[in-house]
Amino acid sequence: MTPGRLDYAIAALACAGLLAFGYYLQYFEDQVPCPLCLVQRGFYVLVLLVFGAAALHAPGRAGALAYSLVGAALAAGGAAVAARQVWLQHLPPEHVPPCGPDLYYMLENLPLARVLEKLFAGSGQCAEVHWRFLGLSIAEWSLACFVLLALYALWLAWRARSA
Repeated sequence: MTPGRLDYAIAALACAGLLAFGYYLQYFEDQVPCPLCLVQRGFYVLVLLVFGAAALHAPGRAGALAYSLVGAALAAGGAAVAARQVWLQHLPPEHVPPCGPDLYYMLENLPLARVLEKLFAGSGQCAEVHWRFLGLSIAEWSLACFVLLALYALWLAWRARSA
């Protein structure tokens, strides 16, 4: 049996909920997102768009496999960025890179290739932890969510392949 609309909608709604919570933390809890946080948000938006499109499209076997694999690849990309941030957060303080300019400054003053390089590298701001839930930072929760989304997408791909 190929994955149905609800299967894809679940993943899309999960991404929407995670993004909403991120905006809640930003605007109501004063948690300013670092560059790596913004990149992760971008990956959540892309995963949401892929699974939202799949939910609207209700694809057949080949389409379900394609949507699922693209969703898994994007979730894996988000997991890689989150893992980078978790790594930065666990560095000894003397090894943390210096804080850099904010995203808006970089976009206005640097070439796009340099902005992307700086975004993916992270900075000292990305190593700061100001919020925890059950002992995990936002980046650690994000890593766990991306891994779960990737596994879910691979499960959907397996269902589509074996249909």
